[in-house]
Amino acid sequence: MERVAWFTADMSEYDDCDVLAVFCGPDGRHGNELGVVRDGSRMPGRDERQALAAKVGFSETVFVDDPERGVIDIYTPSTRLPFAGYPCVGAAWLLDVPELVVPAGVVGARLDGEFSWIEARAEWAPPRTLRQYGSAAEIDALPVPPEGEWIYAWAWEDEAAGRVRARGFPGRGDGVVEDEATGAAALLLTAELGRALNIRQGRGSQMLTAPQPGDLIEVGGRVRLGSARSGPSGD
Repeated sequence: MERVAWFTADMSEYDDCDVLAVFCGPDGRHGNELGVVRDGSRMPGRDERQALAAKVGFSETVFVDDPERGVIDIYTPSTRLPFAGYPCVGAAWLLDVPELVVPAGVVGARLDGEFSWIEARAEWAPPRTLRQYGSAAEIDALPVPPEGEWIYAWAWEDEAAGRVRARGFPGRGDGVVEDEATGAAALLLTAELGRALNIRQGRGSQMLTAPQPGDLIEVGGRVRLGSARSGPSGD
């Protein structure tokens, strides 16, 4: 496993974090970078965790509080989340457990060949503005919108086949201006459309989704070891 070390003004060196790329494309490229601190007991305080998440600048960082039970804690650079999609998919791949426990509830998890899957409820996802456009070309040409609203811009590439082109703009003002891949937004779009989707987001990330019985939605994708960096991606 790749390890990365960071420093802050009031913390000692912390060197036990896996860097993953979640929702990689069919060629294994792209995906959203995720930091996973495997031993959350070394940094138990929320303020400490928030400070580290802000320092490393990934879209989201996960702290594993119980690897056997799959208990995790998720942070963006600016806030703590009760649930998020791509961190759960990445943690499912890394921990290889049948479920994850997050503040929002219990998330089903499984590995199936090259794909890692989670099963969750749309109501757990943070609010997103789902904004439909007329074509994939319009999505490609979009500038980054002003801060203040989390926008998931999408268009059909092939409606009959369930193929979607999408981009995600967090709008939080925390240095992450565009998310390369966003599982929670994919989950919300699947709930709204009521059908399975094959979503191409960002520069070339891929997410597969499908409604399940009991108002659950499954979201899956490829996960690989990522590349180290120490600041916001801005993409």
